[in-house]
Amino acid sequence: MTSLLIFLNTIAFLGEVLTDGALTMEFALWPPHASGDAEGGIGFAPWQLLTYGFLHANLAHLAFNMFGLLMFGRSVEACLGSGRMLAVYMASLVSAGLIQLTVLGYISPEHMPTIGASGAVFGLLFAYARLFPRRIVVLLFPPIPMPAWLFATVYAVLELLLGLSDTRTGIAHFAHLGGMAGSALLLWHWHVRAEAQS
Repeated sequence: MTSLLIFLNTIAFLGEVLTDGALTMEFALWPPHASGDAEGGIGFAPWQLLTYGFLHANLAHLAFNMFGLLMFGRSVEACLGSGRMLAVYMASLVSAGLIQLTVLGYISPEHMPTIGASGAVFGLLFAYARLFPRRIVVLLFPPIPMPAWLFATVYAVLELLLGLSDTRTGIAHFAHLGGMAGSALLLWHWHVRAEAQS
């Protein structure tokens, strides 16, 4: 399932490039108050809560998210199975989109669309930290090793601080937190516990 999701994200990115951004305008997550005519998109549609997560702004955006998907998705899938891993991914994607729309409605007056798999990847990060809290994960910048539970906590706090300090960077910090929240709720519903051999 992890490999399939990476493949689908890659194919969607190629579609964005080949359509010169038309695919992005159609399937990005638009705020409900955005005007399709004014922004060049179609405005909000329910299916965008899923489709936005398969679109990316550029190759670096895609590569970073697919690296995270590969890094955390494989272990989560091996532990929970393909079906439940996909459920975590999709639940995180939808919750990330809902939180992002809510925050944009209250904080940012801009009618910018949201794209990217980051919310789903952050959901997988939370699931990874929940399942394997003592596994060592290394930050990219700087390369500091830390247990997975601390890694996820640091990222969550950082995203919250960055989201509160600047809402105009174009980075959906609250969507990342929303993805973690969706994952947490689903794992709680399933009564998922940490693996004994973390």
